[in-house]
Amino acid sequence: MTLTKKPETRPAPASWGLTKRGVPWEYAPAPESTDHIEIRPEYGLFIDNRFVPSRPKATFDVINPATEERLAKVARASKADVNRAVAAARRAHTTAWSRLPGSERAKYLYRIARIIQERSREFAVVETMNSGKPIKESRDVDVPLAAAHFFYYGGWADKLDYAFPGRHPRSLGVAAQVIPWNFPLLMLAWKIAPALAAGNTVILKPASTTPLSAYLFADVVRQADLPPGVVNIITGPGEIGMELVRHPDVNKVAFTGSTAVGKMIGRAVAGSRKKLTLELGGKAANIVFDDAPLDQAIEGIINGIYFNQGEVCCAGSRLFVQESVYEPLIDKLKARLSTLRVGDPLDKNTDVGAINSAGQLAKINELVQSGIDEGAEIFQPDCELPDRG
Repeated sequence: MTLTKKPETRPAPASWGLTKRGVPWEYAPAPESTDHIEIRPEYGLFIDNRFVPSRPKATFDVINPATEERLAKVARASKADVNRAVAAARRAHTTAWSRLPGSERAKYLYRIARIIQERSREFAVVETMNSGKPIKESRDVDVPLAAAHFFYYGGWADKLDYAFPGRHPRSLGVAAQVIPWNFPLLMLAWKIAPALAAGNTVILKPASTTPLSAYLFADVVRQADLPPGVVNIITGPGEIGMELVRHPDVNKVAFTGSTAVGKMIGRAVAGSRKKLTLELGGKAANIVFDDAPLDQAIEGIINGIYFNQGEVCCAGSRLFVQESVYEPLIDKLKARLSTLRVGDPLDKNTDVGAINSAGQLAKINELVQSGIDEGAEIFQPDCELPDRG
């Protein structure tokens, strides 16, 4: 697809809405308050329902990608810490969690879901501050869906015997779960809720850049009175995730992330009796034929472009358009792109917030530059970018 360079001046898109005098509406700042948020200066590892320092003690900084300010120091786990977490999860599985009837496990899952709902505003703000995604996405998508997953799998916990007639489902044991940075809380819910419903215990390793909603969830675990060791959370670099994957007392590995790391994990568990679930890559193409309703097609394309800053597996990385509708679709696409508001993720008017990390931004710039080097023309709508972040 070839896009032309933006003009220096342009009329306001019709979709902005105009006053009676033809002046575009302007959005007044609408920042979400952070006064009710308490982020600790430092977080330890969450093992056996306690926050404990790593051994040897080591930490790394977690920043707000919108401001580049430090939010907290977080424990950097070691191989010894992985052993501690797996031992806690094994003990909890053997002595407590796997012995509970499904109906009793369900009560804990329902309790977690209700607490997430009660603390939804807190979760939404922490998720936005740590990941850079717009507050309206955290508030309206991520947090409600996370609560819904715990409600849903709570409903399954006492029905597994009916789901598979003639069979007797049982838990696998200890599940090691490694998740990425683009949907920190929602990925956590996708991984933890079904594992707990089936009677497994969990060690979760969130992404190094976005661990804070996971540690807020650890507080929910304690508030819900889960038995110690049922949910454990450790933080650190990718090597710690691989230590967890390779641990001989782990029964199940679940990973969401890049195809390259997925291949490494596949090789690491090959020949073992571990169960493995991988969700890798996911980029796809948008295809528009001449009989498509162009306005609807544009909205589908735009959602992939700006939802979560495009940091989502279903974002279309290519656009194929039938030649007869190419020009009108491109014109509509440019106009629609020009309406997106880039800014403070905590502002309720913001459509596109902060890229999650400097490393991710560098990768995006590298990919854009590679397209330009191969002959593509770049179109960028006029917008004011923040000075920092």
